[in-house]
Amino acid sequence: MKYHYVWLAWSGAFLLLWVGIYLATPGHRTVMWRTSFATALLGFTEPIFIPRYWNPPSLFELARRTGFDIESVIFAFAIGGIGSALYDTLTRRKFAAVGSVERSKSRHRLHRWALLIPYFLFVPLYFLSWNPIYPSLLCLLIGSIASVICRPDLRRRTVIGGLLFLGLYGAFMLGLRWFSPGYIEQVWNLRELSGILIAGIPLEELLFGLAFGMYWTGVYEHLAWTVTVARLRSGPHERR
Repeated sequence: MKYHYVWLAWSGAFLLLWVGIYLATPGHRTVMWRTSFATALLGFTEPIFIPRYWNPPSLFELARRTGFDIESVIFAFAIGGIGSALYDTLTRRKFAAVGSVERSKSRHRLHRWALLIPYFLFVPLYFLSWNPIYPSLLCLLIGSIASVICRPDLRRRTVIGGLLFLGLYGAFMLGLRWFSPGYIEQVWNLRELSGILIAGIPLEELLFGLAFGMYWTGVYEHLAWTVTVARLRSGPHERR
């Protein structure tokens, strides 16, 4: 069947990038594992989006027969780890613990709830008469804003992390168009979306890349009470 292995190859490409970042950044391996296992669970929400948002051919035709597929779990696993480490990898930053004085501030009392806001909001928003991609985007955006309210020090990281992941995701979408012409038109349910295409990419996909990057780039720091700081370059006298 035409396009039968495209979804597998595309999700596999993200996984290869995950492996590359994992090998290149030993200090972020724990973060990547934990974030990836959390986001992998989101792969099981695929029946929400099939076929209203898209309907991709998949291994054993699982997506079209059941709504679930293996590729979605691979994809969700990979982008979670990438999103959590991309900013630090490119800016060469490392983790440090948040001080006890900062942790005691009142705005941190509800910071875990701030991270959970997207999941609580999605349920009522899902039942409105719109495509499920839109409540997903809105919830990720609200989660990002709530995250910054609790941790203003993550403002720069959230914005830049979102833009970096948008750039990466956009490049992968362009690669999808290049290697599989006509795939987007055949698989995405464009009639139920905005109809806006940027370089042939649905606007909703680009917004997903931005919103996903903004939300997941700072989740681990909330849960682990950490902050990233610049790595100091060691001189010869510091290595003795």
